[in-house]
Amino acid sequence: MARSDRRIATALQALGTLDELAYQPSSSIIRDAAIQRFEYTFEATWKAAQAVLLDRYGIELASPKPVVRASLENGLLTEEEARIGLAMVDHRNLTAHTYNEELANEIFAQIPSYRRLLREWLERLAKA
Repeated sequence: MARSDRRIATALQALGTLDELAYQPSSSIIRDAAIQRFEYTFEATWKAAQAVLLDRYGIELASPKPVVRASLENGLLTEEEARIGLAMVDHRNLTAHTYNEELANEIFAQIPSYRRLLREWLERLAKA
């Protein structure tokens, strides 16, 4: 199995754990768990995209924002998805470095759209 395929499989597993929380009654515990699962799912997904860009397109990139932009340039994301993807990178960076109740609620509110984007991105990466 190619490195990029392993990365995609790992990201899909991570996304499955995030999906598990999608229909749970909202609480601060569910919110915090969803944010944690969003963090590692995002990490696994951008690294899967990084591997696909290298293995299948010969593009070597070292951080999430350039990976999102290259995914757009290579048809793996639409313009709207790339815009959401860049916002997702910013939210991921904020969750990793600070804790703020208002920010946690803001990010939690975006998780449904982030889940959809992560799934679409991974499906396209698998087909690339």
